[in-house]
This record gives sequence, structure tokens and C-alpha cells, in this order.
Amino acid sequence: MKFFLFLVLLGAPALAADGEDDNVELDVPSRLSAPPLATVASIPPERDLLSRAVAVGGFLFVEHEGQQRQLTIDATLQRQLTEVLQNYQTPYAAVVAIEPSTGRVLAMAEHSEVDPGLRGLSTRALYPAASIFKIVTAAALLDVGVSPGEELCAYGGKRKVTESQLLDTEKDTRCLTMARALAVSANVIFAKFTSRYLDAEKLKVAARAFHFNVPFRFPVPTDMSLASVPQDTMQLALTGAGFGDVYLSPLHGASLASVAANKGLWRPPVLFEGEPAVVPAERVVSEDVAAALTSMMEETVTDGTARRIFHERGMGVPGAVGKTGSLADKTPFRDYTWFVGFAPRENPRVAVAAVIVNDPHWRIRATWLGREAMRLFLTKSR
Repeated sequence: MKFFLFLVLLGAPALAADGEDDNVELDVPSRLSAPPLATVASIPPERDLLSRAVAVGGFLFVEHEGQQRQLTIDATLQRQLTEVLQNYQTPYAAVVAIEPSTGRVLAMAEHSEVDPGLRGLSTRALYPAASIFKIVTAAALLDVGVSPGEELCAYGGKRKVTESQLLDTEKDTRCLTMARALAVSANVIFAKFTSRYLDAEKLKVAARAFHFNVPFRFPVPTDMSLASVPQDTMQLALTGAGFGDVYLSPLHGASLASVAANKGLWRPPVLFEGEPAVVPAERVVSEDVAAALTSMMEETVTDGTARRIFHERGMGVPGAVGKTGSLADKTPFRDYTWFVGFAPRENPRVAVAAVIVNDPHWRIRATWLGREAMRLFLTKSR
């Protein structure tokens, strides 16, 4: 699907976009007819820095552009997470951990049981963002003045949303606040919030502020995460709820989670020690919006879609904040699950993004993997 990204910025909105050309024609693949995972190829071996890295004294070094460079990667965490993916024989999976305050990448673990030689799963935008995009929608709603406590009522909508469900009717027996709708990932409520308060331009601005449709600069080949934001009211509502043609890389997902951790600032990911970010931190949302997002995402963990995983006996992560996402394709069957988040809330030390693409007989899903990435890092670094 081709669409024109055309943003008109008036004044200085709280949701800021960078200064690159906003009249860009992007070719966004259809999830149903042309899923990126179906044609994925490995990144070039010479640019696969982690597979070429050598451990020296507990640190990882790699030759890059004629120099020996130390990676920011935590060698222990990288090994632990890679072993988890291999032991659970994940069909396709990747997990990225970042230090939010600096952007230092702590781990980029990946594994494909389907294609063991496949590399690049942590930096490629192969996966539908699903309900992770609700974070962007929520930021756009907060930016136009919608309160986390504002309530809408609806019915149905767990797996699909229809036009009739966007209208207020006598069938609307489930009433949720925006905060609760994010925590339990209520698709129809988010679609209804989108149709009532947002238009395509507002959602495009929010998506671009969170670096969708923006080239990603990183030493390892990294896809631009794509978001098609349609003008059609119904399709816009579906996109806002997480059903659109929107693709996210795990590296981008960890950086996206870091925005709330950093009180609204985007810090570019860094892979080499001692190297400042290529571009400085930029404000994506106001501190107030970031604080509201953090509170809403915390409810996902304490009493939402991630509650069960984060409350397993002895496996908790104090102060964890996050968002889950899931989406399934039927032909062929692909079960995409996501988790992005950070911890602890009051002093963020690690932000993570985990994605797993399972077949019908799965062993682990992304929320479990994301929790383990947080838990292993925080336990080790006490």
C-alpha cells in the first residue's frame, strides 16, 4: 500500500517531529498479502557486528571501520537471553535491552529455529506492531487533551472492530477509561477513542514523533519502522487500535519504551562505548504526557494483560512498566506477540522490547521474554 506522508506542523506542538522532508511516499507492505517476514533475508555477515564480536576480559570487541571497538553489550545478559531463545526453540524471536538514560544497547539477542542461520531479527521491522502502537495513539490522545480517566463505552471488538461499534448504542455495556483500555488492550475502546478525537494528521504527527517513517541510524543494518496512517475514518480507527499496517523493529521498540522512561525524550541507541549519540536527545512528548503514559503502562503490569506473567512467584520485577501486543495471521499461521517496557519506574535502568513469532504449538511468548530480560539484568546488576 502506498501512501503520502504529509504533515503540516503549526507552531510548536507538544508532539514534536524532526526536520526531515515530510512529503515522502512510502511503500508500506500489507500484513495480509505481503508480510515482511515471508521474504526476510539475513543481514550481510560483514555488518553483523555481534556475531563477529570477540570476548576479552568480560567485554565484547569488534573490528569496525579499521578499528577495534568495544561494544556496549552486556556479555552476560546477551549470553543468557540467547540461551533462553535457543533452549525454548523459538521459531522467530528477538529481544533488545537498552539503558534508557544513555541509549547504550545492553543486549540484542535473537534466534530462529526455522532458519538457524538467519541474522538481523533484532533490527529488522519484520513484525506488525499490533497493540504496541496503542502507546502512540495514547500519546496523541493525551496531546489533544483527552484525560487518562475519560471513559467510553462499547461492545465486542476483541478480534475485530466494525463501523457500528464506533457508534454509541444500547449494546455498549462495557465502559472503560482510556488508562484502563490501554492496560487491558481493549481494541474497540481504542478504536472509538481514535475515531472520536483524532484525525489522520494528528496520528501521523504522533507516529513520526516516535520515529515511525523515519530512517534509523545504527551501525548494524536497521529497518525504518513503517506506519501507514489512512485518511478513511474506519481504517484510521483500526490503525489507532493496533490493526493497521504498522511495522516495528525490536531495537526501535526498546527505544520507544525509553521515551516514557526518559520523561518524554528520545535518545538514539548507541552500540560503541565512548561514542556519543550521532544526534542529541529530542523531545517527543511533554513531561506531563510521558508521566501519564508511564502510569497507564504500569497498570498493564499491575492489573492488565501482563499481570499474570509479572506476578509469578519469585519472578517479579519491582516497578515494571510495559505494554503487550498480539496479532495472528491464519495463512500461514503466525502468532506475533510483543512486550515493551522499562524498570524500575522511579529510576529506569533498563528498557526492553521482546517479540516472538510462534507456530500453533508455542513454548514462550513475548511478555515472559520481556520480563526475563528485565529480571536478569536487574538481578545481575544489584
